[in-house]
Amino acid sequence: MNSHGAAPLIVRERGQREVFCGLTGIVWLHRKIQDAFFLVVGSRTCAHLLQSAAGVMIFAEPRFATAIIDERDLAGLADVHESLNEVVDQLLARRPNLRTLFLVGSCPSEVIKLDLDRAAERLGQRHGPGLRVLNYSGSGIETTFTEGEDRALTALVPAMPSLSAVGEAPDFLIVGALADVVEDQFRRLFAGLGIERVAFFPGNRSDALPAMGPDTRIVLAQPFLSATLKALEDRGGRHLPAPFPLGAEGTTAWLAAIAEEAGVAPARFEAVTAAGRARAQKAMTRSRETLAGRKVFFFPDSQLELPLARFLSEELGMQLTEVGTPYVHRAIIDPELDRLPADLRVVEGQDVDAQLARVRAVQPDLTVCGLGLANPLEAEGLRTKWAIELVFTPIQGYEQAGDLAELFARPLRRKARLEALA
Repeated sequence: MNSHGAAPLIVRERGQREVFCGLTGIVWLHRKIQDAFFLVVGSRTCAHLLQSAAGVMIFAEPRFATAIIDERDLAGLADVHESLNEVVDQLLARRPNLRTLFLVGSCPSEVIKLDLDRAAERLGQRHGPGLRVLNYSGSGIETTFTEGEDRALTALVPAMPSLSAVGEAPDFLIVGALADVVEDQFRRLFAGLGIERVAFFPGNRSDALPAMGPDTRIVLAQPFLSATLKALEDRGGRHLPAPFPLGAEGTTAWLAAIAEEAGVAPARFEAVTAAGRARAQKAMTRSRETLAGRKVFFFPDSQLELPLARFLSEELGMQLTEVGTPYVHRAIIDPELDRLPADLRVVEGQDVDAQLARVRAVQPDLTVCGLGLANPLEAEGLRTKWAIELVFTPIQGYEQAGDLAELFARPLRRKARLEALA
């Protein structure tokens, strides 16, 4: 809880937005779910976006592709569904071991009103039961950057087996795509705490989904999964609110909420987490020296802004000037709001021109923003951190705390070196 005992006031702003579309979520989802394939039904622009964002090497074979909608499709001169059948046939001939195929909608497919729901149902009947075909929208018309993961996981929830079919459900379901190394670290911590019935969603395999039971507690590892949370609650699970596992204190608070719910004795919790917490605090020492007292401004981008702001303020001593975020889902984010300064300006939504005017007036030491704003702000003399890097990089847990802090410290050190050379 902040020193004033009250959460910051949230100001809602509506205007022009500057965000990536939800297709970008494929970049980390295709690495995580190893028996699934993401087929974007879109334009060459969609394909270029994914290839650029993923940085896929020429000899790599990723589990995503784009079925190109061309001029003949847009003009109604070709049967898009027939073309899609051919693309999927070619894909399965090359990848016969796939278990789940996501058809991902884009701006072009939405504009021509392509019914991917019906296409997924038809393809599922054609290639089932060995292949499950699901669909969701990653269109920039409908989604912002990280909502792509939210839509994908929501589409996957109905495929979870019923409790009667498998006989048991986990006590805790950790929700949100985590790097395998982070998942392994959390599994070891849960084992040390004696919490055994834990499942992660998504896991590495889409054909090994956990069931949901009335006693399953849903614990979010990412703050941008509001639709997934609702779908899981509709399946009978119960949300366990907690701060997010960023930094030493955030990770400890996240684990503590789970441990308390599981009835773990405080002495055991302290014994299991003390070493990791100490390592995290030590790993952040150098970055804290660079960042303490410096001003930071967040543009809305990923919905990670409020947990990151809490981390920078509480653990690294930075001054928060403004924190913008696309949406504020109070049931999810209240544990973070409670730890932020009461006089902080939190802006939900975006009017990019108004926010640009405010950041120029504040002149923060560091601005966290999307790629589209970073270069222009750098040209004006402001140091920036790309928000997208904070999603692509493993940042959760004790062992990643030092790396997370360093992501923010690095731009300021680079500025200091350049000034020394001038």
